[in-house]
Amino acid sequence: MTDSSSVLFDVPGPKARRRAQVLTVVGGLVILALVALAVMRLAERGQFDAELWSPWINPTDENFAQVWRLVGEGLLATVIAAALAIALSLVVGIAVGVTRMMFTPILRIPVVAFIELFRGLPVVITIVYVWRAIVETEVPIDWLPGDDALWYLVIGLTLYNSVIIAEILRAGVASLPRGQREAGLAIGMTPWQTMRSIQLPQAFRTMLPALVSQLVVILKDTSLVAVIGLGYRELLDRGNQIAQFLDNPIQSLFIVGAIYVVINYTLSRIAIWLERRLSRASSSADEPEAEPAAAGA
Repeated sequence: MTDSSSVLFDVPGPKARRRAQVLTVVGGLVILALVALAVMRLAERGQFDAELWSPWINPTDENFAQVWRLVGEGLLATVIAAALAIALSLVVGIAVGVTRMMFTPILRIPVVAFIELFRGLPVVITIVYVWRAIVETEVPIDWLPGDDALWYLVIGLTLYNSVIIAEILRAGVASLPRGQREAGLAIGMTPWQTMRSIQLPQAFRTMLPALVSQLVVILKDTSLVAVIGLGYRELLDRGNQIAQFLDNPIQSLFIVGAIYVVINYTLSRIAIWLERRLSRASSSADEPEAEPAAAGA
């Protein structure tokens, strides 16, 4: 077995590579044909007519200002819900992840049960369950700022995503060499101090890509509240409202989808920049200082 192969993967030979290239070309042609067919059907139905796009792209249109005002309100509501869910998911996820790693096997059982329960539930069901549970048990949430629907969404997203973040954290810590923890214990640090001061800071850089991907998922999952119909006026809900008013659902939802793509792409680029910056900082810290040259050298 060569260095470039493993038990689960073997380097493809010439025939396999040619077959993969042919399938790639055929698949690309099929996708292009489907896209062309969709464009033709949309054109036949007048979906590219200027009056359908005018409220979105023409500043002189009478509905232009109102449309983008509603989009701005929906975008702000989406950002608020995502920010709250992300902050709470990080706090709860770190607490759950650290608790699972630090507790004894007996005390770890309820934590593992919590993780497996909410990791196995679809996020939509989690949000609906939170909504119905709060309503049926009459749990008072009026003291919280914002609409009740906002907190149904935020609590549901927090329960679902915190267990994912806990597992990401556990995987990041598990990827570190065992010597890191042993070195901390050897100099007299407690297990909690070792986790907080040595393991978590190093694991953060390892788990950053997966963590940011999960944060992007949280942002996208805020749109589920429009599907459930809780009445929270986030971006997708505003897009549906605009589409019903203008009678142009394809155009309205296309623009709303493009906004989501731009936001998520921006978050991904920020994550890449942050990861590179942390890598450079770590590399600079690991470089030994140059020794001064001897006299007369």
